[in-house]
Amino acid sequence: MSNTRPKHAPMNQFLIRDNCLQIGGIPLTRLAQRTGKTPFYAYDRIRIAERVALLRQELPAEIHLHYAMKANPMPAVVQHMASLVDGIDVASAGEMKVALDTPMRPAQISFAGPGKTDAELSCAIAAGVVVNMESEQEMERVAGLGDHLGIRPKVAVRVNPDFELKSSSMKMGGGAKQFGVDAERVPAMLARIGRIGLDFEGFHIFSGSQNLKVSALQESHEKTLQLGISLARHAPGPVRVLNIGGGFGVPYFPGDEPLDLAAVGRNLRRLMPEAKRELPEARLVIELGRYMVAEAGIYVCRVLERKESRGQIFLITDGGLHHHLAASGNFGQVIRKNYPAVVGNKVGHSESETVSVVGPLCTPLDLLADRMEMSRAEAGDLIAVFQSGAYGLTASPTAFLSHPAPVEVLV
Repeated sequence: MSNTRPKHAPMNQFLIRDNCLQIGGIPLTRLAQRTGKTPFYAYDRIRIAERVALLRQELPAEIHLHYAMKANPMPAVVQHMASLVDGIDVASAGEMKVALDTPMRPAQISFAGPGKTDAELSCAIAAGVVVNMESEQEMERVAGLGDHLGIRPKVAVRVNPDFELKSSSMKMGGGAKQFGVDAERVPAMLARIGRIGLDFEGFHIFSGSQNLKVSALQESHEKTLQLGISLARHAPGPVRVLNIGGGFGVPYFPGDEPLDLAAVGRNLRRLMPEAKRELPEARLVIELGRYMVAEAGIYVCRVLERKESRGQIFLITDGGLHHHLAASGNFGQVIRKNYPAVVGNKVGHSESETVSVVGPLCTPLDLLADRMEMSRAEAGDLIAVFQSGAYGLTASPTAFLSHPAPVEVLV
């Protein structure tokens, strides 16, 4: 058996010149000067546009692409994305406000998530945003609020399917879930929608996220289409939207391989004739967040001190889990694994060493890289954590220990 440790998939999305990462065509050292402080997140607008273009190339032309802005709700990123995609999916009134500030038409914005308040629902109804209803109770509240406002709400039913997305890091469907309406209860709900006069758009069926296995995604797409066709027979009107979710993964950890997007696209093309025949008025939507933005972003922190403890080298930085919880291993990982990271101003430097990169917090959980081989770094050097464009800053406990928040820039 080989003792060779698996390596990260190549992180070649950014150019390297003179051993320095280039983000948006700017050397990392210059970008740090321009930003004015570390730590910071940087997102490359060209990389985002290239990823959306790749999706357009590999997926059927009939597929509508929606951005799930929970992955990265930075207003500048969302504005940029609004020019590239066909719709935006939000999960709070705060996200909805950002989406409504873009040129995206309100009817192309959808609002999902359990526990929506009456205030949030009223804002969505008044704006003309599509409400993805998560329960029968929410349906009744939407109807009542629509009557009060004198507006016919645009609605879709979020369905909790009786299957899950296999090999998914987060399973959002199948079994008992707080998300959506159990599939077997949806027909009765559709009958009620017809009686109370809501403006029915269609279905939102999201079964899982962060999946790198083509066969699992293919099975999910096939089952989701069949479920949508079956439920459409009970609908109060034609299905105009069938959101079949997303779940496309990106490689984070050693041993991960990039998703074979072309294979996913070929299977979807095979399904298109049936979809057109059975749901002739429906737009088929794939809703992606992580896959669109994760690889376009990096998190950058500065080495404050080199410290040796009983033979182990620690690079103590001004960043950490309070800014990037996912990279610390405390955002859903069962067994902690390193995100890809480099000394961003010394990429490929001839002298390397095995180090642990830690932050300034008083907890052993504040760990950005554990015994990872990197170029030799000194105080003042910049650590860059790849795959940081999604679920970074806004998924992190920024108030923990009251350290300053990082800056975000789109370049």
